Amino acid sequence: QVQLVESGGGLVQAGDSLRLSCAASGRTFSRYTMGWFRQAPGKGREFVASITRSGGTTYYAASVKGRYTISRDNAKNTVYLQMNSLKPEDTAVYYCAANSGGPSYDYWGQGTQVTVSS
Repeated sequence: QVQLVESGGGLVQAGDSLRLSCAASGRTFSRYTMGWFRQAPGKGREFVASITRSGGTTYYAASVKGRYTISRDNAKNTVYLQMNSLKPEDTAVYYCAANSGGPSYDYWGQGTQVTVSS
């Protein structure tokens, strides 16, 4: 079992930056590919970014590529999402998730709200 707790969300203006953190407890953090997802009001959950176990490879949704950076610190059991040049359409609840290697993510956090005003 892995417990994930997100933090760092808030209310910002367009063009500002935020850094989300996701702290993991439980089984060995470095065994998991980690991902960030988001869900805007009235919309489904969408993929934002992911990072492999060692941190050597990252993937991004087209809508955030070049503005967001995912990283991880396996010594601290934490994954980060640096979000720059935020836009109102980035407003959503952001979730982190852990994947043990299967076709879907196994564990999810409770989410953190990010609101970007214009």
